[in-house]
Amino acid sequence: MRIVAARFNHETNTFSPVKTPLEAFAPLHGQAALDFGRGSATAFGAFIEYAEAEGAELITPLSATANPSGPATAEVFEALAGPIVEAAQGGCDAILLDLHGAMVADGIDDCEGELLARVRAAAPGVPLGVALDLHGNITPRMVENCDCIVGFKTYPHIDMFETGRHVTRIVDAMLHKGLRPKMALSHPPILAHTLKMNTEEPCLMTDLIAAARDGEARGGLHAATIFGGFPIADLAETGVSIVTVAEGADAAQDLADDLARMAWEGREGFVYDEAPLATSLAEAVRAADGPGEGPVLLLDHGDNCMSGGTCDTVDVLRAALEAGMSGIIAGPICDPETVAQMIAAGTGAAIMVDLGNKVPLPGFAPKAPLTLTGTVGQISDGTYVVSGPIYTGQTCRMGRAAVLETGGALVLVTELPHEPWDLGVFGCAGIDPIEARFLILKSRMYCRPVFAPLSRALVECASEGITSSNFDLFPFEKLQRPIFPLDRDMRWSPGRNT
Repeated sequence: MRIVAARFNHETNTFSPVKTPLEAFAPLHGQAALDFGRGSATAFGAFIEYAEAEGAELITPLSATANPSGPATAEVFEALAGPIVEAAQGGCDAILLDLHGAMVADGIDDCEGELLARVRAAAPGVPLGVALDLHGNITPRMVENCDCIVGFKTYPHIDMFETGRHVTRIVDAMLHKGLRPKMALSHPPILAHTLKMNTEEPCLMTDLIAAARDGEARGGLHAATIFGGFPIADLAETGVSIVTVAEGADAAQDLADDLARMAWEGREGFVYDEAPLATSLAEAVRAADGPGEGPVLLLDHGDNCMSGGTCDTVDVLRAALEAGMSGIIAGPICDPETVAQMIAAGTGAAIMVDLGNKVPLPGFAPKAPLTLTGTVGQISDGTYVVSGPIYTGQTCRMGRAAVLETGGALVLVTELPHEPWDLGVFGCAGIDPIEARFLILKSRMYCRPVFAPLSRALVECASEGITSSNFDLFPFEKLQRPIFPLDRDMRWSPGRNT
């Protein structure tokens, strides 16, 4: 048996000024892709495990993943899609793809749909299984051009590998048991806030996922996924979607419609109301004086690089210092100019820097950098190995990193935007983040499995960045309207939109 397996991931914030060149994907091909994926906690890792357990000849044309950012160019898409299509054309018995579901390139609003259509044309009739991110914006073209789609059921995403295994179970049944699955898609018009998709706490999303799991337990139902969607993308299909896989088309559609109806009836549970930043900081001060151990975690979710943020806005740090808060550790803040200045000055040097707010945000008023005086602390290469539970064992690179020591804060400054999903982010620069009184992280969710258990409280802090939870900041043009909550008076039921 011959199996093609590949990974090609990008979550595109169509409003983000962060560019997405080919090198951002760090593409690997052939044996290098196989070596990278084998044993990884990803759907691609599960595909490799399955193919090797089957004793199949395994073709791995690509492993490529870029952090969320602005749209890639059409040339980048072609360079990465091409090897996958070529591998499918070479002949195979099954194709397993680890994709995202919300990638956009110049002139291609639905990159996954375009890729799957090309792969299907290259290998008609070959079982084609796809793993997608919970934040995929699902299109009919995706569903029409593969045999099964299964998405993550956790956010933060700690079930990537399990999702890949789920896909292989369905494809295995196609290969060995004659299964011919049918899929259904339902798209309730809901623009869900990302912060209301947290599956680590009771909420509408966890209720929907529990209902999806109940559906999967029924006879003849193979998969049911609630896609929250990636809301900061100006596309027609942006928003909540439900995809089901079953032995019969009617069973698939009935379950998809039932779950979509449940989502619509509970739609207020997808709305996140931001508190003013001053209110959040006052809450953090109260929490720091309260019971418990560890820092108070302040999450700057308006500038989250894992949603396409620049990682260089300084609203939260500035407001915290102006409020007289001290014992702050903050970072990483992406400012290559300041990193170069600090490295040139050298460890121990007294320095004044203009930190952050260097990258213009389309549609946002420009803001001045934050002027700070202090001492240059440790300088490092910004490299560390993730301890888990997300991307366990993966080597991460933040570019060169330097620590600025001020009277009120230690600030980790890096050359590249980087999600603080591991203690190693700070440890590689000689900082113990748990010693902070207040720990400011540019993150929505991925930091939580590691940092939340070590903190006495968690406070979400709004800033006016390109990943803000305030939808009013974004000039949607392509988004299909009406959609809730932008259009609160609309009515909807499966098959009807008024």
